[in-house]
Amino acid sequence: MTQYQVPKTHNENESLMSGSIWANKYRGATVEDLDPPPALSSKPTDPVSHALMSAYEREFTHLTVISADTRALLGYLNIPRLKQLLDTGVVKNSDPVETAMQKFKRKGNVYKVITMETPLEELEEFFHEGAHGSGPQEFAVVTDPSRRFVLGVATKGDLEEFTKRRPR
Repeated sequence: MTQYQVPKTHNENESLMSGSIWANKYRGATVEDLDPPPALSSKPTDPVSHALMSAYEREFTHLTVISADTRALLGYLNIPRLKQLLDTGVVKNSDPVETAMQKFKRKGNVYKVITMETPLEELEEFFHEGAHGSGPQEFAVVTDPSRRFVLGVATKGDLEEFTKRRPR
C-alpha cells in the first residue's frame, strides 16, 4: 500500500531544502532501520471485532485492508477512529470491516511509494507534507518496490522512537 493521495501542488525546491536538513538527522538510515513489524491486514468481510482484537493484541493503531482474492490494498482501519465509531453506535462489532474502513481513492490520485529502502528523511517529509504536498499523514504503508505486497506500516511514533534511541 505504500501509496497516498497526492494532488500535484508540491514545491520541489522546498522538498530538496528540507530533505537535506533531515538527511543530516538520519545519516543514511532507511525505513528498514525502523524495523517495522510485519503488516497485519484484515479482509473487508472480517468482523470489526476480529480486526479490533488483532490490533489491540499487537498494539497497532492502523490495520491495512486487503482483498481476499487478489491481496490488493483496498484501504485501512484507523483503530482510534474505529473505537469512536463503535462508541457512538455507527458501527457494531459484528459489522464487516468494509463498513468502517477508509478506502484509498485510486482515480486521479498520485501516491508516494514507501519501501524498506526509502530514506528516513523522505519518510519524515511524507509525514509532514504528504505526497506532493497533500498534507500531513499519520502513517505510511510500506510495500515492496512493485507495490504488490504490503510489508508493514510505519508511523510518526516509529520515527520519533528511532531518533530517541539513535546516538547523535
